[in-house]
Amino acid sequence: MPFDVRDFPGAPPEDRAAGRRNRRLVATWLFGVALMVLIMVVLGGVTRLTGSGLSIMEWAPFVGALPPLSHAEWERLYHLYQQIPQYTLVNRGFGLAGFQQIFWLEWLHRSWGRLIGMAFLVPLIWFWASGRLEHRLRSMMVGLFLLGGVQAAVGWFMVASGFLPESTAVSPYRLVIHLALALILYAALVWTALSVLWPVPPRPAANRLLHRLGWLGCGAIALTMLAGGFVAGTHAGFDYNTFPMMNGHLVPEGYAALQPFVRNLTENIAAVQFDHRLLASLTVLAVAITFGFGLSTHPPRATRIALIALGAAALVQYLLGVATLLLVVPVPLAALHQAAAALLLTAAIVLVHMTRAPPARRMP
Repeated sequence: MPFDVRDFPGAPPEDRAAGRRNRRLVATWLFGVALMVLIMVVLGGVTRLTGSGLSIMEWAPFVGALPPLSHAEWERLYHLYQQIPQYTLVNRGFGLAGFQQIFWLEWLHRSWGRLIGMAFLVPLIWFWASGRLEHRLRSMMVGLFLLGGVQAAVGWFMVASGFLPESTAVSPYRLVIHLALALILYAALVWTALSVLWPVPPRPAANRLLHRLGWLGCGAIALTMLAGGFVAGTHAGFDYNTFPMMNGHLVPEGYAALQPFVRNLTENIAAVQFDHRLLASLTVLAVAITFGFGLSTHPPRATRIALIALGAAALVQYLLGVATLLLVVPVPLAALHQAAAALLLTAAIVLVHMTRAPPARRMP
């Protein structure tokens, strides 16, 4: 990994100080954008839970930034909504006032996405033009911006699936793709920000096995979150609201009811919910092993704090998941469960980054 010349001991002190200030500025910006993406994920979950995602029938990236400004425009948008199955089969007759309630939530979701784009692009141009962005980061920043654009396009691709005949919600498959891209974008922002802030990890923290266990935890957390996307997409959380048994069975009856078997993993409510429960339990086990092994190595204080944060986040997230299930998916608790999942992923990313081996240092 190339380093800016200001990182080298031979550089003038004022240049090294300027380099540190620039890195802090860039890292703060990236952490801020990552936080906005996290909020976006939670907003997306709320729109899904409230059925608001299909309330805006038009893909208007620029003009759509303005909300309806007249009664006639509200009536036009409401008329468009009345043409889709969600209205005729679920919300028929709820009136303009009911439509406005779900519209504002989806409008906020889309507007927040536009704001994320601006919050990334405008500072990027300034950092680049002012020479505060290291050359090694420039291609990555362009890639992150393009990934954000792809994520927005996939969002509309997902929404459009809810306009199909007899469809009252978006496709679970497209929902999970949309969620996966959001997680990749979020993880990339957090990792890049950490790398800018700490280009070289503290050598005493490097531990190959702990590093690999951290990666295992990241994978388990991400897989569990994607399984949660299928739970949301199939409304599986509204069934089997007992724990740990599912209607008196550890493995629910009808787990393999669909043929071919692979369909059960994404379409069978019993299987989808059981798989999410199982993955969540395995994730907690993986985190517990990482936590126990990590502390046994007597790591530096920063690594110990990261391990404690990871363990605490896993426990809180698991309890939130159980509570959300038992209380039959109340929207505030479900949104908190989704936010806590992203924070758990963040804790795992921090641990992996902190325990990585120091890169070989070479002159530019």
